[in-house]
Amino acid sequence: MSGSDRSNSIDRTNRPNSPYNSIQTDGNSRAVSVCMLKGGVGKSTIAVNLARQLAAHDHDVLLIDLDPNGHASVGLGFDDQYHNTEETIGNVFFDDADPTSVVYDTSYEFDILPSSEDLEQVEREIVVGDVFQPSALLKREVVDPLLGDTYDYIVTDSPAYRSRLTDNALVATANLVLPLAPGNEAMAGLERTIERQISPLRQHMDVDVLSLVPNMLSGRIDQQTQDRQLLERLNSHDNLQDRIPNFARITDWEAVDAGDLKPSPGIRDRTSITKAYGERKPLLDYDPDCDQLQCFDELAHIVEAGEVVRHV
Repeated sequence: MSGSDRSNSIDRTNRPNSPYNSIQTDGNSRAVSVCMLKGGVGKSTIAVNLARQLAAHDHDVLLIDLDPNGHASVGLGFDDQYHNTEETIGNVFFDDADPTSVVYDTSYEFDILPSSEDLEQVEREIVVGDVFQPSALLKREVVDPLLGDTYDYIVTDSPAYRSRLTDNALVATANLVLPLAPGNEAMAGLERTIERQISPLRQHMDVDVLSLVPNMLSGRIDQQTQDRQLLERLNSHDNLQDRIPNFARITDWEAVDAGDLKPSPGIRDRTSITKAYGERKPLLDYDPDCDQLQCFDELAHIVEAGEVVRHV
């Protein structure tokens, strides 16, 4: 293959041409939260790689790590900032510090506002320091000043439990990406998130679920594995159909069972994803040939379009 042919056949994920290249996005700047009231679903992995793919699409992107565990921050090499409790988002919330004073360049084409190990203390101070609008601090002090002017997209990694921090993330972004991992509690975690977080906020504001993301899948789906159970429940739920990305969409289970279709839907459990975290890199920069990059690329297009766009 010649150099010109190669450049025409490879997109920005370093994979064969994306089916989304010709799709028109709405052109709006957008903030999005990756959230789920359940741990171990890969929120931080999705947040980091979503931010990276948006940056690979030539956007200015900020990743906000609002999880006190700091997995996204540490996974990008910001250990020192995580352990630094003197200059954090708390200074922005309570001391009128400029939000850019706690923003850092990741060297991967996007910026990060890292977590800190005293973020739980910051959360306790939110209730005392802003009694009348305790859930609007992130929106007022960080997202509104930066979104549109400084950044095209802001991605927030939220805690896995209901808190002032998660409420702040949802109020500030109003657009959600919800990861689910196979297991008996997968749908229960989704139901908790809808009932305890999303539904109460919808009484006061519009909250849009952009995508439901089956993550960390590894089993076959032509048998009754936990992977299949999760995919079946998502794909059979009438109210969820327009939230399922193409990479997780199954419409013909009979063909799957007959062996006529052998898809590997969802974000699959790959060694490269784990190793990328250990190397403190996004997946695109650690293994640009990983087959799962196409999933993160579709998520980036969903955020750009503000909705799932079906393949023609």
